[in-house]
Amino acid sequence: MAELLKLPVRVNGIHLARPIDALVDAQSDRVVGLEIHCGDGARRFLPFAVIDVRDDEIAIESALTLLDERDLDFYRPRTRRIADLPLADPWVEADGSLHEAATAA
Repeated sequence: MAELLKLPVRVNGIHLARPIDALVDAQSDRVVGLEIHCGDGARRFLPFAVIDVRDDEIAIESALTLLDERDLDFYRPRTRRIADLPLADPWVEADGSLHEAATAA
């Protein structure tokens, strides 16, 4: 998960934003989206369903998929921040399922 939050958000190779946190559904262990900080200084919500995680970026098809601060305010009370979950080294599957890395014994 830490690696995901380090990747830039880009559309057609153009840097738009950087992730700040992952928001996890309040009822299940599924990432619903990312809180991002955009180049214009705004914080926005990026739904997980529209992202393509690559080795060097989080790619999106259109900047129109970035939801503004009002929409982010809708998601905040309905989700949990990944940083607030008691998970050691969490990772996310392509469908948004959240897992905790197995520890070596």
